[in-house]
Amino acid sequence: MYRFIVFMLSLMLFAGCDQTPTGRDQLALMPDTMMADFGRQTFVQMQQQTPVSDDEAANREVQCVATQILAHLANRFPGNALPQHWEIVVFADPSPNAFALPGGKIGVNEGLLAVATSDDQLAAVIGHEVGHVLARHSNERLTQQLGIRTVLFLVGMFSEGDADSERIIQALGLGAQLGIALPFSRAHEEEADLMGLELMASAGFDPRESVQLWRNMAATGSGQPPEFLSTHPNPGSRIGALEEKMQVALPLYQKATPAQCEPQ
Repeated sequence: MYRFIVFMLSLMLFAGCDQTPTGRDQLALMPDTMMADFGRQTFVQMQQQTPVSDDEAANREVQCVATQILAHLANRFPGNALPQHWEIVVFADPSPNAFALPGGKIGVNEGLLAVATSDDQLAAVIGHEVGHVLARHSNERLTQQLGIRTVLFLVGMFSEGDADSERIIQALGLGAQLGIALPFSRAHEEEADLMGLELMASAGFDPRESVQLWRNMAATGSGQPPEFLSTHPNPGSRIGALEEKMQVALPLYQKATPAQCEPQ
């Protein structure tokens, strides 16, 4: 364990930064093949724990919207490593949620379709989740967490082990969580919002519906923690940021062939 911790610290000190598809500097040290394996294993576990939806209309809609989003990945964000195959599953879960995992896995809960009331709004969610994968956010998060654990381990190793040292370590842990992990997670959400907006617009879905989606989300949510303690921007901040980016997304939408995912 000690050798691994020292190795990770050395790697973080000397490794250069990559860039995300939006040009943000990023430190993501885990091998992409390992992250893809993690994603596939996680997806299998989720399928074992949550039943797959047998709602034919929901499955058709999700498959259609996701397929059209995925068809525009390479053109919108060229030069990024993409999964060769994507698996798209609708889960019989009433919570309004969706996710995408390294390794090309997309999951959408039935409950999301009660909040995302149009194909355009569903495209905003799927584009956002795929943006997380393209930008390697899970790799970056894991790298950050390993870095935090490494620093705390070394602080503990070189401290005297008294009560004051324990309080210092606890304070450092809280400071790292609030000062590093959470702000980066909010940055991930904002970046995925921007990438999702461009993806949905390029695929012919109206990007203005992303704003209505988050109004719908705000209407259903309750008890959300303060924004500075949350990994997600609050709906008001999110809507404002999306509206600012419409000048980028709308021209893409106007040039695109309108998406068609009508019920059959």
